[in-house]
Amino acid sequence: MNILLTNDDGYQAPGLLALYQELQKNHTVCVVAPEIEHSGKSHAMTLKHPLLLKKHADCFYSCSGTPVDCVLLVHHKAVQFSPDIVISGINRGPNLGTDIIYSGTAAAARQAAMVNIPGIAVSLAEFSEPFQYTALARYIAQNIETIKTLWEPGIFFNINAPNAEPDHVYTAYWTSLCRRVYKDKMEAVHTTGGTSYCFYTEGCITTIEDRDSDEYAVSNGYVSITPIEIAPTLAHEWMKKHSILPRQIIKDR
Repeated sequence: MNILLTNDDGYQAPGLLALYQELQKNHTVCVVAPEIEHSGKSHAMTLKHPLLLKKHADCFYSCSGTPVDCVLLVHHKAVQFSPDIVISGINRGPNLGTDIIYSGTAAAARQAAMVNIPGIAVSLAEFSEPFQYTALARYIAQNIETIKTLWEPGIFFNINAPNAEPDHVYTAYWTSLCRRVYKDKMEAVHTTGGTSYCFYTEGCITTIEDRDSDEYAVSNGYVSITPIEIAPTLAHEWMKKHSILPRQIIKDR
């Protein structure tokens, strides 16, 4: 199977290299990944400037752009490779629940699905060292063909797993998305010239979960696999509450 491997942590990231090492044992793998980290860039694309594509080895490239740019470079044949599937990861840190809204890792998998290629985002749900990618990389390599057969147009798969020792054998759950509440902190340093330097400091995340959620599965030691629609859906409950129907004309009140 031809696999395009990308990420948002950069082409030298340990998670990507661990996954590459496992996948290339039985598949043809092409890496096109960002030159530098692009965490939190969501579905950003480089539209006003040229992209710099640099070859480091046979079918192993870095790109000056975002994770989405990397997928599109291959799709538009700047790299001569025809992927059967796109895998984005392994991300350093979780992409659970509403994390996928801003996740560059998820965006690459979403972009693949948008051009009708199966897309998978893979993340290690850990915030601190040591990040141990080997067991998760092995799980993906052993199950990638099964996961691919379950893919359908219009979705991508978002996969998270807890940190585990290299010889750990994971069990996986199908899950739904939890809801994450972000309590970020920001500090600003103001200069006499009128310039301010603003930067994020430590914050915290509160997770609203249930037994079906990705957070619940990961917190109990399982791999979480969540199918995600590439297009936002109607807020049906909100529409029902306000007695609104699709195609209903909006009237002044």
